[in-house]
Amino acid sequence: MVGATPPSAPPPLAATGSGPDLRVGPRPERPLPQFQGASALPVGVPEADATALDGVAVLLLGVGAAPAGGPAAADAPAVVLGPGSAGVESATGLDLAAACAAAEWRAPAGSVLPVPGAVLPGGARLVLLGAGKGTARDLRRAGAALARASRGSELVATTAVAGLEPALVGAFAEGVLLGAWAPPRTGTSEGPPAAVAHVRLLGWTGRPTVPLPGDAPGPAWSTADVASALTAATTAATATWRVRDLAATPSSTKTPAWVAEQAVALCAGTPGLSVTVLDEEDLAERRAGGLLAVGAASQHPPCLVRVDWTPRTPSTTRRAVLVGKGITYDTGGLALKPRESMVAMKTDMAGAAVVLAAVVAAAEADLPRPVTALLPLAENSLGAASYRPGDVVRVLGGTTVEVDNPDAEGRLVLADALALADAELDPDLVVDVATLTGAATLGLGRQHAALYTADDDLAGRLSAAGEETGERVWRMPLVEEYRAGLDSDVADLRHVPSSPSPGAGSVTAALFLREFTGGRRWAHLDIAGVGRADAASHEVPKGATGWGARLLLRLLRDLP
Repeated sequence: MVGATPPSAPPPLAATGSGPDLRVGPRPERPLPQFQGASALPVGVPEADATALDGVAVLLLGVGAAPAGGPAAADAPAVVLGPGSAGVESATGLDLAAACAAAEWRAPAGSVLPVPGAVLPGGARLVLLGAGKGTARDLRRAGAALARASRGSELVATTAVAGLEPALVGAFAEGVLLGAWAPPRTGTSEGPPAAVAHVRLLGWTGRPTVPLPGDAPGPAWSTADVASALTAATTAATATWRVRDLAATPSSTKTPAWVAEQAVALCAGTPGLSVTVLDEEDLAERRAGGLLAVGAASQHPPCLVRVDWTPRTPSTTRRAVLVGKGITYDTGGLALKPRESMVAMKTDMAGAAVVLAAVVAAAEADLPRPVTALLPLAENSLGAASYRPGDVVRVLGGTTVEVDNPDAEGRLVLADALALADAELDPDLVVDVATLTGAATLGLGRQHAALYTADDDLAGRLSAAGEETGERVWRMPLVEEYRAGLDSDVADLRHVPSSPSPGAGSVTAALFLREFTGGRRWAHLDIAGVGRADAASHEVPKGATGWGARLLLRLLRDLP
């Protein structure tokens, strides 16, 4: 839907020179682990290099699980020892397969088995690293296990990716980087040991481990291809660190204005990135009533942040717009949440963090497509100015919305941002990301985000990107029969269904958001289940997971 001619936007804020201090993501005082490539394998074999373990605190030897359907004999090994294992056995006098059998360890992906008593050159400790079946998912888990096992170390080495193709090396590296994250801390007590500083990848030869097509001479890839995979993994993992840091920051610090400052700081010094912040006056001028209503009761006023990536040599003029829910704290407003439900609400702006990190990563990867991220930011507080059930709110573009539940505030701020994208940006593609409904968590749990779109091609691309990155989605139906529940007697729409409700709260929320997309190519990702975790699991930490930045970056890379 297109409203009246929008007022002129305020000028973009400077993203160079002095500005707000960057408080999120890797920084000099909180760096990512760095990778070293070494073509040699460790000790004890002809191709070994006597310096391969110099300065190494831990050697993590890659071990795979025996394939299903293998030998059924009682004495058949349950594991497949990886490259370098023969040399380690020769140097230490150990039977590693027997050690695995004695521990009943079958090398599941993301597990480790310390080997006490192994004496390696330079005093390095020996740990066996489970790589499972060696898939990208398994290697990402193995990388995260390496990061957990080597905290506090300056240098560790591993054979887990010796001779593997670049995509698998990249998946392993991504796991290392994701597993190295720890939440930012304040105070006088010491936190967990620092992440490992350097990881030496042994057996980085560029030699193929898969048959070459036809009679093609030489290796299937070069060390430069592996280096490119490591660079891509670093870009993707950096984006996830930024999302996690933003979502984990306490709301006593993380006001809408603070998030806007961090957006400016993240974009500083990157050519092609610009930031525009619409403050309360700008929002009122545009009649962005959803954001203004949700943020009315807070002492910290709402704002809308726009981040634009304009490539130097674009391959297309078709702009992708990413919209993320940015509720920096959610009390539920007049529909006040119980204490237990409020505890995690500092992460209710994870969608905004995801789209911000994705557009910055797109710039760092120099993707040739223009991308815009829109971050509608507000606190949903309780006070005399709280919006109420029965109120009618006019959102940007003129559509009126009857309020029924003040704790369903996310769809109101998204409505303003989606309407702005339609009216002012002429996008070829719109994807919104939001910790929107508990119904999505009830339906899908914490392993898949709920995906809504009417576009089969877009659904396929998001599903493929999810499988490749480990940030998986499950396509849900936009049930047209439920749309009538959003009709209102006093406004254009209700923002939650009337009584009796059809249920399917995640579906009806998506149907509501669709009303503000102008019929454009659009997808909605409900990340309420995957945006936060109750316990750590492999590369996913407890608390803020950072889910979605790598998915969107992969989608943007793969768009035609």
